[in-house]
Amino acid sequence: MLSVSLIGRQAPEFSQLQGWINSPPLTMSGLKGKVVLLDFWTFGCINCVHTLPHVKQLYMKYPKDKFALIGVHTPEFDFEKVPENVADAVKRFGIEYPVALDGENVTWKLYGNQYWPRQTLIDAKGKVRWEHAGEGAYDEIENQIRELLKEI
Repeated sequence: MLSVSLIGRQAPEFSQLQGWINSPPLTMSGLKGKVVLLDFWTFGCINCVHTLPHVKQLYMKYPKDKFALIGVHTPEFDFEKVPENVADAVKRFGIEYPVALDGENVTWKLYGNQYWPRQTLIDAKGKVRWEHAGEGAYDEIENQIRELLKEI
């Protein structure tokens, strides 16, 4: 169950991030014109780790000029807040897409999150169009991406 649904609302900007891995800083306003999938995760969560192969496949599948995938690393425990630990995990898991370091869970809270992992899909106009918490729904995520790409 999601605590707060943002469907139909403007996607909040990233806030109070501690940095980025695999990318210079990005903004939601700068991503307008693209379909954006935010994958809220943490490297110590086994459910998050289970979703990574599916998320990485989406990143490889869709053209970067129309689709952006951003991992928002949001820690549950103190050791997951250490940027070097996150960087090691990103390398270990072979993650090539941008990863935002949300060490104080500020962006996580702006999106109404309570559970790991959580996916939020944003259309090219910057509106939240779909949300999912937990593992699974991989076909549904991909179908939603395809539908939003048709709108561009």
